[in-house]
Amino acid sequence: MTQSLYLDCHAGIAGDMLLSALIDLGADIDYINHHLKTLPLNDFELHFSKKDKNGIQATTLDITFEESHHHRTAKTIYDIIQQSTLPKRVKSRSTSVFEVIAHAEAQVHGMNVDDVHFHEVGAMDSIIDIIGCCLALEDLAIDTIIASPVPTGNGKVKIAHGVYPIPAPATAEILKGIPLATFDVQGELTTPTGAGFIKALVDDIGPMPNIVINNIGYGGGSKDFDFPNVIRAIQFTTNRNTINNKSTEIDQTPNHVQVIECQIDDMTAETLGFLVEQLFDNGVLDAYYTPIIMKKSRPSTLLTLICRLEDVSFFESYILKNTSSLGVRSHTTQRQTLLRNFTKITTKYGPISVKLGLFNQKIIKTKPEFEDVKKAAIHANEPILTVYKYIESEIQNQILNM
Repeated sequence: MTQSLYLDCHAGIAGDMLLSALIDLGADIDYINHHLKTLPLNDFELHFSKKDKNGIQATTLDITFEESHHHRTAKTIYDIIQQSTLPKRVKSRSTSVFEVIAHAEAQVHGMNVDDVHFHEVGAMDSIIDIIGCCLALEDLAIDTIIASPVPTGNGKVKIAHGVYPIPAPATAEILKGIPLATFDVQGELTTPTGAGFIKALVDDIGPMPNIVINNIGYGGGSKDFDFPNVIRAIQFTTNRNTINNKSTEIDQTPNHVQVIECQIDDMTAETLGFLVEQLFDNGVLDAYYTPIIMKKSRPSTLLTLICRLEDVSFFESYILKNTSSLGVRSHTTQRQTLLRNFTKITTKYGPISVKLGLFNQKIIKTKPEFEDVKKAAIHANEPILTVYKYIESEIQNQILNM
């Protein structure tokens, strides 16, 4: 069984609101404090309290800390996280959120990602919010997160570089490809930190799925409006279906991924082949080449890769560093996949692995593992088409007719 979270962001999302909601949900304050106190940060104290937010009792957060005027760079924050004793998944999630925000700041200001100075996001309270939220998720054993579309609010907001329209430039950059909700409110509802959580950690965005609610937490924002300025965190258990002693997710909700492309016209076939191998070794979801014709009728190659949203900055940097391309194009898109699982069947050629494609708990596609079929054909000294046809009939008998 997988612990999951649905974030109802009807009033937007900010780091302090999310951390407060997770505490209200049951995350251990002592666990979070213990790990945060091991980091090389200024002295601080977390103060959680209950407040009435237009009829809803919500947990709110106030952080007190020693003032510091120096701004940390993205690289400094990455080093703090990676050199810490934080749990592995907390390190990964925290870094992913900071990378998303740093990438947006770099785009807005036209600078290298590692050189970004974090101003508001690098301030103590935001660092605590981000790492604290990831610690809370770990304490609650949350594996998957779904969120509602997010409103940004209207009007203007004062940031380090002056007064800007809402959403602030970095927030707007982060929210590219993210479904937004209409809410005509004067004020900033979604902050760069909140948007960073959505982009980096949320597996899908949409209405609440068909679930059984286990628990609910309310996190209140610092501002008061004529509506409940809260985020609602709903904890539920993801249903699973067991096939041949392997568990498989039932949920068929579409999810968002990033598509990154670039054109290459001056690399050899050997180096291009090596590049794709390295991309898969580094966790890309898919990568492939397409022959194209560029300017001056020159034959060229289009590299396309698909990755998780939290891996965007890594793969964009990887392409720029490891190919001859001078730039990349990137956009967020939605995909839906069949749930996949593997099982084995017993045949006269021996055990054969079979890939299963499931939709709404039903097996709708099957495919024998080609390497197993090939080995069986070689070992039996029979035509591979004969072996393949026989194995397909056994799949029908042993799996589909069950």
